[in-house]
Amino acid sequence: MKKLLFLSSALIVSLLLSSCGSSDDNGNGPQFGRPGGFGGGPAASVEVVPVQTETISDQVRSYGTIRAQDVVSITPQVSNRVTKILVDLGDNVSRGQVMAEIYDVPFRDAVQQARAQIRQQEVAFERDSTEFARQQQLYERNLISQAELDNSRATYLNSQASLEAARANLTQSVENLENTKIKSPVDGVVLSRSIAEGDVASSGQVAFEVANLVGFETRVFLPLQDWELIQPGQAVSLSLSSRSDEIAQGVVSRISPQLDATTGLGEVVITLTETTSSIYQGALVQARVNLQTRENVVVIPRSAMVEKVDTYIEPETGTIELERTYSAFISQGDSIAVQRQLELGIQQGDRIEILSGLQPGDGLIVTGHRNLNDGQRIRVAGATQQSRPQQVQPNSSDTTDFSSLSPEERRERLQNMSPEEREAMRERMQQSRGQSGNRQQSSNSN
Repeated sequence: MKKLLFLSSALIVSLLLSSCGSSDDNGNGPQFGRPGGFGGGPAASVEVVPVQTETISDQVRSYGTIRAQDVVSITPQVSNRVTKILVDLGDNVSRGQVMAEIYDVPFRDAVQQARAQIRQQEVAFERDSTEFARQQQLYERNLISQAELDNSRATYLNSQASLEAARANLTQSVENLENTKIKSPVDGVVLSRSIAEGDVASSGQVAFEVANLVGFETRVFLPLQDWELIQPGQAVSLSLSSRSDEIAQGVVSRISPQLDATTGLGEVVITLTETTSSIYQGALVQARVNLQTRENVVVIPRSAMVEKVDTYIEPETGTIELERTYSAFISQGDSIAVQRQLELGIQQGDRIEILSGLQPGDGLIVTGHRNLNDGQRIRVAGATQQSRPQQVQPNSSDTTDFSSLSPEERRERLQNMSPEEREAMRERMQQSRGQSGNRQQSSNSN
């Protein structure tokens, strides 16, 4: 009787090992981990993250250059040789500070000459005014004619005009002398210098450019479809073109009322309201204008979507049109992939709003979803065994329980095992076979 029981157990173990891992010589038998095995192939390995609600903004992006709101070009008011340069690039200057000096000797001489002319004209005016007063007295006593009085009045008026002209000439000479010192008209920082000592300063040449320290701005140029959406007061975030971190905040302050006739672009001026130490004039920045912001909405990575493009012929026009549909896969019970059709909202970078098709808390499949089909079996990477209740955990008594199952139940049990679990099952069955052999030898010896 013992020998009969042993033969029955050995036969069951042999059949079990054959069904678990062996195949015929032609390779037609079922193999785990390969297509064609039990259940139409192994479960696809995927990664799942929960769907969450976030804040997302619809944005228009463009590039511009940081510059001061007001840049003052300083041009010499007199022409002569430059004798001294007192400031250079990057220097801070205050209103009225001397930046450069021009050779002033000719202008000092002109001032002295103008003052001498004034003294001469004052003497002439005093003489002619006295003469005119005397002529008036004589005329009142009928001692001179009207013509003589008129001539005296004309001489007096000419002397008065000459004195006023001499005084005006002195004012201009003093102004020219003062302009031999090139001064900053504003508080700011020197952006450029185009003169040097020894150069001949010209009234038509810009000597310095000074940025008025009242704030920074950038100007971007947008195509019509974006330019139409911009409104004054909209919030703007800015980052350096070479970095992704935000360096400033701003608002749309001015919008050009017309498009450029050559480029077809519209100019938008953005005033910076909050800045960091990374702000430099002339830096190329990316400006992101927030058209609208939505809070507590379902947002997923764009890479998690599956896009399907269908082509069809428009009957009326006969043209080929494209129809795009979007979907995503969610995990059902960590074992089945379910496809959901999506309705999209606004997009911000690599994130996109989902209007319908997903709910917060759904397990969104983010990797391994490109080749999935609706209803396909999956295995979630990193999932614990407790999170897969349909999967049977093998134990020391599995070999005994396995032998009592029907072929369909055995196939289902094996189908839900991972490769590691199958390998452990094989090792236990081999150990069981060894233990059975030992029992048989012991029985024969008895």
